Amino acid sequence: MKSAIALLAASVIASTAFAATGATEKLPSGVVVQHITQGTGPQPTADDVVRVNYRGTLANGTEFDSSDKHGGPATFPLGRVIPCWTQGVQKIKVGGKAKLTCPAATAYGEKGVGAIPPNSDLTFEIELLGIGK
Repeated sequence: MKSAIALLAASVIASTAFAATGATEKLPSGVVVQHITQGTGPQPTADDVVRVNYRGTLANGTEFDSSDKHGGPATFPLGRVIPCWTQGVQKIKVGGKAKLTCPAATAYGEKGVGAIPPNSDLTFEIELLGIGK
């Protein structure tokens, strides 16, 4: 009987962990956060400085930016980036990875910027490495 209970407990723990990874959350702004790897650390607030690895792509899959292009992880105040990032990265725990799908209105909107045309929906894969103040 003990082994059956242990097996059941292990099954529940494993299914809970599986549910957390791959979970998708749609925010009121339309930003979609798909958790790829669940982190175990704290979640940042908009007032925090975050350290991340990231890769940004247009809707057609074309990469327009990445932390690798800049020599490694990026560090910046979370409240001073596009709304999609400010909202979405707050949903990731340190050590986690997520895919953010950003409607144009939460990215660069009608103006676009650089290689990003106006009214572009964007996708970012983000790994949250750390939080500072």
